[in-house]
Amino acid sequence: MIGYTTIGSKDLDKAVSFYDSLLELVGGKRLMEMDRIKFYGTEAGGAMLAVCTPADEGSQSCGNGQMTAIPGGSIEGAQALYNKAIELGATDAGAPGQRFDFFYGSYVYDLDGNKLCFFHMT
Repeated sequence: MIGYTTIGSKDLDKAVSFYDSLLELVGGKRLMEMDRIKFYGTEAGGAMLAVCTPADEGSQSCGNGQMTAIPGGSIEGAQALYNKAIELGATDAGAPGQRFDFFYGSYVYDLDGNKLCFFHMT
């Protein structure tokens, strides 16, 4: 249903370093890249996450209510993503835990303030 989603960055080099290390935990890697945008995924033709500087060359900003959720594949995987993100400089926005009978999740803000969720459906 989703081809790709794009999140903005003030410092693309720092963002790329963050997402290279973070997404490696779930088999993610850079699949396509141009000067101002890098696309991450697990396979060609699958859903991707793109990190970029704004096309209009204006200031990057985060959308209120906007969040990107990344499946961990297991509770341990979701926990590992959260721990890695914090290690890489992300800010806590909700510690890992069981949120509902069927949902385990955690939340962080990346280096640019984009909100991420790491989850597993239990």
